[in-house]
Amino acid sequence: MNSTKLRFFSIATVLAVLTLAGCGSIESAAQDDCTSIGWQIGSKGYQDCYKARLYERKLDYSLPPGDRPTPSLI
Repeated sequence: MNSTKLRFFSIATVLAVLTLAGCGSIESAAQDDCTSIGWQIGSKGYQDCYKARLYERKLDYSLPPGDRPTPSLI
């Protein structure tokens, strides 16, 4: 492989890892929330708690309806 392809592959790999790590953090935080209050993984109550916390966390990190990101002036 030449250095340009290797550099591109390295950058793509790093971006993929960071993207997957970001997705996992919301899910693991929701899991931690439910296990910290006493739910056991696999129980019906845990599944309900996990789905609710995951939904809430996704809402926390999403943009408000109708809001569009604006470019930075910096």
